[in-house]
Amino acid sequence: MPDFSEQDLDHSHFTRVSLRQARFEQARLNGATFHDVDLTDARFRAAYLDRVRMTGVEVPDLEIYGELGRVVVNGVDVVPLVEAELDRRMPERALMRPVDPQGFSLAWDTVERLWADTVERARSFPEPDLQRSVDGEWSFVQTLRHLGFATACWVGGMALQDPDPWHPLDLPWDEAPGWDGVPWDREARPSLEEVLAVRRDRQALVRRVVDGLTPARLAETLTSSTPVDPGGGSGVTVAQCLRVVLNEEWEHRLYAERDLAALTSTTSATSAPGLANRTKEK
Repeated sequence: MPDFSEQDLDHSHFTRVSLRQARFEQARLNGATFHDVDLTDARFRAAYLDRVRMTGVEVPDLEIYGELGRVVVNGVDVVPLVEAELDRRMPERALMRPVDPQGFSLAWDTVERLWADTVERARSFPEPDLQRSVDGEWSFVQTLRHLGFATACWVGGMALQDPDPWHPLDLPWDEAPGWDGVPWDREARPSLEEVLAVRRDRQALVRRVVDGLTPARLAETLTSSTPVDPGGGSGVTVAQCLRVVLNEEWEHRLYAERDLAALTSTTSATSAPGLANRTKEK
């Protein structure tokens, strides 16, 4: 199959062509027009869809997971409806938007409590399952490693101004550009207990910051002391840093619970009586 790399195909016109199973990595489709196209089974990951307009579309089955700002469906902005429903389903979710020291303390208490339950659930799985990817996403262990990176970045490097807050097991997001001196070992396979030891230290770091909060401290504006600059060169308040960590902790726990449920279903299916014989017969 042809491989297009490092090429400028701006203003190209594709008519009656087949791009089935094509893969677009770091592609720029700004201003692209899709007319009478079939996107069945398409997957978009880490995509930026600002000012996208879809008209005359048929959507029998669509799932969206991500950070939503304004999503208008048939003239109705559905984001406030989605947010309200998520808060209804999970009342603790509203706590992840604190504005004062007491709110941040309660939010972190909640995160630690919920994650303790999730980790306890994960301990019931064989270690290889906790290293498995589900639907192309991170394994359970990798999820914990990423949360370590997020804490090091936003709390260590930003709130505490530590120029070297990293641990060798920290795992940046997949599309990160990479930085000198910042660990990024995608192939590492530490055990759950190894990662939990690092996580306990990172949780204690957040707890120390949260316990020392004052309104003035929350309002302080900081820039990163490390090569990882989540503020993009502009100042970020301590409150914003901590809200990012809370959001990371909240969302990734939901992902972890979702994937543990999928692993449970897979294990149950493969262990069902007679399944192996039925598979062979096919």
